[in-house]
Amino acid sequence: MIRILLAEDDESMRHYLARALERSGYEVVAVATGTQAVPLIESDRFDLLLTDIVMPEMDGIELAQHAVTAAPDMRVMFITGFAAVTLKAGKAVPQAKVLSKPFHLRDLVLEVERMFGTETMSGLN
Repeated sequence: MIRILLAEDDESMRHYLARALERSGYEVVAVATGTQAVPLIESDRFDLLLTDIVMPEMDGIELAQHAVTAAPDMRVMFITGFAAVTLKAGKAVPQAKVLSKPFHLRDLVLEVERMFGTETMSGLN
């Protein structure tokens, strides 16, 4: 099973995304900050870091740069509602995918499926 570490500071968005990904067959560990994600990256194995870019304490770009060093096989996908930071993210972690808010849950699930070459029976519309 593909394991996803979700770092999203907005509580309702974090629960919404985690629930949708779990319904699509992924195992999700969700945290509110990048600083909460760091020890998990260092002590556990995840296939994907799904992180908001703009967060307090440690932004998603800094978190992703740490993840790429600590767990080079982990893939990274940024989610952001700020167009300006999309360019910064692309330069900082060029191999990462960026998904701009607002997006439909179906789009998120499809992007994750594309990253891993999987197809789910998510039923998301």
